[in-house]
This record gives sequence, C-alpha cells and structure tokens, in this order.
Amino acid sequence: MMTETQVLVTGGTLRKLSGPAPAARVRAGRTAGRIVGYIALIIAAIGLLAPFAWMVMSSLKNANEVFSVPVVWVPEIFVWQNYVDIWTKSDMLVWIRNTLFLAVSVTFLQVLTGSFAAYGFARMRFAGRDILFLAYIGTIAVPWQSYMIPQFILLSNLKVSNTLWAIILLQAFGAFGVFLMKQYYETIPEELSEAARLDGLSEYGIWRRIMLPLSIPAIASLTLLTFVNTWNDYLGPLIYLRNPDLWTIQLGLKSFVSNLFDTNYALLFAGLTISVLPIAIIFLLGQKYFVEGIATSGMKG
Repeated sequence: MMTETQVLVTGGTLRKLSGPAPAARVRAGRTAGRIVGYIALIIAAIGLLAPFAWMVMSSLKNANEVFSVPVVWVPEIFVWQNYVDIWTKSDMLVWIRNTLFLAVSVTFLQVLTGSFAAYGFARMRFAGRDILFLAYIGTIAVPWQSYMIPQFILLSNLKVSNTLWAIILLQAFGAFGVFLMKQYYETIPEELSEAARLDGLSEYGIWRRIMLPLSIPAIASLTLLTFVNTWNDYLGPLIYLRNPDLWTIQLGLKSFVSNLFDTNYALLFAGLTISVLPIAIIFLLGQKYFVEGIATSGMKG
C-alpha cells in the first residue's frame, strides 16, 4: 500500500523517499480543478450581472450621470424621484396590465395545449405518430420572420389585427412545449396508465388526474419559459399592436427613446428595472422546479 512516505530497500539499508502518494495527487488535482471552476463561474456571474447592476444603479442617477466618463457605478445622490416620474409621466400601469394579460393568457394556453398534445404523442398509438411529431417539432427550426407576412395577412383578414387576441392566437400553441412535456411524460411508468385504464378511467382522465400532477416540474419549466418569452416579446406587439392603449411594456418603454440626445435614460432605466422585477421574482420562486423539469425531461425509462 502506498503511503505519504515510501520505503526503498537498497543494499540491506532502508531509505525513505518522501513524496505524495497517487491518491493524494488525485485529491490535490481535483481540489485545484474545483477552485479553477469556481473562479470561472464567479467571473461569468460577474460578467452576466454587471449590466443588470449598472442598469439598476443608472435608474437612480440624474440624466447627466448615466453616461458619464469615467463610469460612475454608485451615484453620489440617489434620485428615487425617477421611479415616481416613470409612473406619472407615462402609461406604465396600462403597459404592465396589457403585458401581464398577454403573458398569463399565452402561458396558460401553451401549458394546456402543449401538455394535452404531448400526452397524445407519448401515450397514444396511431398511424404516422412519429412522422407527425417530427414534422411538428421541425417547425422550431423555421424562423418566424420567414412566415411573418402571410401570418399578418391571415390575422388581418380575421379582423384580429391591432387587438390583444392577435398575440394570443400567435402564441397559444408551441412546438417546444409539446416536446418538453412529451419527454417528461415518457419518464412516467406506463404501468400507471395501464392500471388506470383497467379501473375504467378515460384517456382524458388519465391525463388530468395522473399525468399532470406527476409533471409539476415540467409544467413549472414550461410556464416560466413561456411567461418570460411573452413578457419580453417586442417584435410581435410592434407588428400587431398599433393602438397606444394596447401597447405592452416593451413598446411603451421604446416610446421614451425619441433620439439619442433627447432621451432621459435615467427614467428609461427606471422603467426597465420595473419591467425586470416580475421576471426575477417568478424565477426565484420557481427555480427549483425549473431546474428539475429541464434536467429530467431528457431522461427516459
């Protein structure tokens, strides 16, 4: 057995050779690798959080301090009035109301339709199921810009353009949600569904009473991703929502930027900070289920 001190026999005499054993070297290597990994993660975290911290600090500056040179991270005087002005000088409440309505509606419909369609692909047996699933998932690779114009013409003919229903109809169905839920459903033992069928439960009942309760992590992941994407969507509302009373928070804040020299960026950053807070709160509350849902959706059996 190798130890920290090795013994060598030479010419009938004992000689001690000091040196780390292989196990000790492995432990030292792992510790060094772990330290390097932690340092890399800390640097990456700083790089990701620095713009957010600068935005929050800039929302508490006066307009002339935002782009001062050199950069001033912490203002000498915190201008809390910016958060009061963004409410009094804009329709922030209307923008948040419209954005929240769209985000909640689209999220609910995507979770409902995605989980229901995923059950059909995961548990039902019908001709052409795999081909249909691949074709449906393949739409993820098609950029929205390629069919944006015919889609706009279609919704205009349906008389829903310049209404919130246009955004809801656009995003009520999503191939990614179907893929995510199907992968998670396949981790649930088939024996549960078979036992439920023997007890007389319908396929709809199996989906509602068995599959959905067991898929909370995947549902939480899909809910979070859909809510964030809808809340941050800019191009869709820009195309379909022309009435200022229908603007989302992204369009409303864009209206503050008239030109490079006339914009009060301190006020704009205050609005941006407010727009980020709901997303940050939702992610902090659901990060446990989000990580679990993403991790287990790639497992089968």
